[in-house]
Amino acid sequence: MEYDRKIRAAAVQASPVLGSRDGTTERVLASIARAAKEGAELCVFPEAFVPYYPYFSFVLPPPAMGKEHMRLYEEAVTVPGPVTRAVAAAARAHGVVVVLGVNERDHGSLYNAQLVFDKDGSLALHRRKITPTYHERMIWGQGDGSGLRTVDTAVGRLGALACWEHYNPLARFALIAQHEQIHCSQFPGSLVGSIFAEQMEVTIRHHALESGCFVVNATAFLTPEQVREIAPDEQLQGVLRGGCMTAIVTPEGMHACPPVTDGEGMAVADLDFALITKRKRMMDAAGHYARPDLLRLWMDLAPRSVAVGAGNPRASSLEPAAVDHGYPDADHRAPVVRPEAG
Repeated sequence: MEYDRKIRAAAVQASPVLGSRDGTTERVLASIARAAKEGAELCVFPEAFVPYYPYFSFVLPPPAMGKEHMRLYEEAVTVPGPVTRAVAAAARAHGVVVVLGVNERDHGSLYNAQLVFDKDGSLALHRRKITPTYHERMIWGQGDGSGLRTVDTAVGRLGALACWEHYNPLARFALIAQHEQIHCSQFPGSLVGSIFAEQMEVTIRHHALESGCFVVNATAFLTPEQVREIAPDEQLQGVLRGGCMTAIVTPEGMHACPPVTDGEGMAVADLDFALITKRKRMMDAAGHYARPDLLRLWMDLAPRSVAVGAGNPRASSLEPAAVDHGYPDADHRAPVVRPEAG
């Protein structure tokens, strides 16, 4: 891992094209090109941005959301598929690492997925939100531990979580323990009002401080017309305004550039990795500040499937983590119990 480099990052705050996977994808591609012109080597988009975050589930009662839920199925992203191929090509053409949130369709289920494309267009990470929040549980299935991992990319070691996954301290520590250098966070935006933006800011600044990494956070923005389209009832329109905090935070918990809190825009900043060492010299949560003799995290990184072949009990090369039954067979020095060797 390099700690003597500088890279430029961009966090995109944009409006989706409601009801159109292709329309929103075109906006993604245009934003990648615009970020590249700004010299950005990393471009982060909002949560579930393609085709759009399911705002309808926050304002409609369950019996009334069937039509919109079905439309989301029709416009959802398959991995791999046309959307991933187009974004991969853009990442490769512009030499940009892209972090994109999508509504993923896997046969009969939808998932909140985060995709990391390296600058050569390869898909470095495909993960799913482990616990959808509140109204989202009517829309998305649950992810598994296979996505709780960092990946080495052209811009450094990346980790990613979506929205209130950041309120699961063990999920955050899973990435901290893998020494993420840049944390890519995604929230919906245009939800709940200013209090959501304030809470989001506290959350991402705290993670930057605790992990000693940069945080690049992106939220979406709904236009007034889109708000009225989603919620014709004026009494409900207020919950679809505000709540935007597209920002880049340093390992010292400071904004690296002014955040974007209203309208469409892009937060762009240079990330100096020397700040990671400066912060971790004082407090390294996965190193000299850890107490693995007292507190350790056990992680199961195995992907989960409804069908397991008798000759291959595990679905991929990621082995499940060792169960810690005591000290004799465990590495006491590690703050996280790592997966067994394959």
